[in-house]
Parts: sequence; C-alpha cells; structure tokens
Amino acid sequence: MKGGGTSKREIVEHSGGVVIVGITDEGKIPLVRQYRKAAEKAVLEIPAGKLEPGEDPREAALREMKEETGYTAGNIRKLTAGYSSIGYSTEILHIYLATELSPGETDFDEHEAIDLFEFTPDELYAMTMSGEIEDLKTIAAILLAYQEVRSCG
Repeated sequence: MKGGGTSKREIVEHSGGVVIVGITDEGKIPLVRQYRKAAEKAVLEIPAGKLEPGEDPREAALREMKEETGYTAGNIRKLTAGYSSIGYSTEILHIYLATELSPGETDFDEHEAIDLFEFTPDELYAMTMSGEIEDLKTIAAILLAYQEVRSCG
C-alpha cells in the first residue's frame, strides 16, 4: 500500500466455474433463462456452473452443458479463462466453445427453474450490444464465440 499503511480486504474464496458456448449444427447457441435472486429477476445466460474442488474444468463444462441444455458436445475447446471479479473474489471462470452437439434430455438441479432458448450468433451479438444481455460472463462468452464464428466463415 502506498505510504506503508495497511488496509482490510474481504475476499470471497471460490473454487471457480465454467461457461460453455454451444453451437448447434443449425448454427444456434443455447442460452438459459433463470431467476437470479441478486438481480431480483430472470436473466438470460450462457450455460455455466460452479467447479467442485479439484474438478477438471473441461469435464465440468461438458456436465453443465448436458444438465442445462440437454446437449452432449462431440467437440470442446477452451477459449480463455480469467477472474470473474478480481477485486474481491478468487473465482476463475473457464470459457469453452462446444460443437458437434447431440440433443438429449436436460437434468436440472432440484433448485433450478430454467427455460431454454436458442439464438443465432448475430442475434446474440445484437442483444449483447443493445444491453439486453446483462450477465458479464455471458457477454464475454458471446463476444469470444462471435469472434470465433466470424473468423471461421
């Protein structure tokens, strides 16, 4: 600290999380809408979830995609990882891109009430830029995936 003093910080210790952007063969990206108490409303989000201590992020991403959307990914690739809120949390989010999706049944946690939607990358980009998407992990994931989609064709 400047001047040699001390300061107090409250840090949230967190095991980390995963965020997974799936792209269907039809070029759609599944999002979930669920009620979030902190926001006091339902929010559109990319499928995501908390890592259990010691859990492999890739495996957790595959699990969360299946649980929340029903899709199983045939191909998965890490896009990036970073702190969700470096000012007060140790949480690192691992963002993945999943393709070769096979549809199946969802397996929500007992406390989750989730609605599933699918959008094109262009729709999600517009929703992000207009402020309709409010969750920052979802914004980051959409922008990274949009760049990937644009650079691949």
